[in-house]
Amino acid sequence: MNLLRQTWDRLTLYLPVFLMGLLAMATYWLVRSTPMAAPPGPAPAAQHLPDYFMRKFSVKTFDAQGRLKSEVTGVEARHFPDTDALEIEQVRIRSFDVQGHLTTATARRAITNGDASEVQLIGGAQVVREPPQGAAGKNQPTMRFTGEYLHAFMNTERVKSHQPVELIRGKDRFTADSMDFDNKQRVMQLQGRVRGVLMPVATP
Repeated sequence: MNLLRQTWDRLTLYLPVFLMGLLAMATYWLVRSTPMAAPPGPAPAAQHLPDYFMRKFSVKTFDAQGRLKSEVTGVEARHFPDTDALEIEQVRIRSFDVQGHLTTATARRAITNGDASEVQLIGGAQVVREPPQGAAGKNQPTMRFTGEYLHAFMNTERVKSHQPVELIRGKDRFTADSMDFDNKQRVMQLQGRVRGVLMPVATP
């Protein structure tokens, strides 16, 4: 009886040490068995996906005085948040400058920035600049640009293209392989095969 009691006392004395060792071994095994966390990879690239659509729409913007600044209409539009661009099918844009002169742009497809001040017209593109009144009170001729691609800058009144274009000003007509027209500076650069027809001005 005394021998059994002594044996039990010794077991209870070393039992905590045995359990601690067993726990340490289990912890070591668990650490070795746990897979290492993968290093953080590169951030995923921003995808060019639309975040909203519009169909048969009309969007208008106004200046600080409440006057109409621009109006964009189309059959369908898709907005892309990564570039803040709007892709529009069957687009028509009306834009007024600070003097109230109207510029109209149409095309089968267009890509515009957030405020429609910069527009890429693709397919059957046309930009029409309504005639401002001349210094003597006489209206200037209407200017019309046509081509398969036109890049219009509404605020700076500039039209560019790296593709063949046609410019009609009143009865005058010009064609070229590329064009850069600055309406404010009254400067037009035509490049490539340039052809022009100038009609005589009628005298009273």
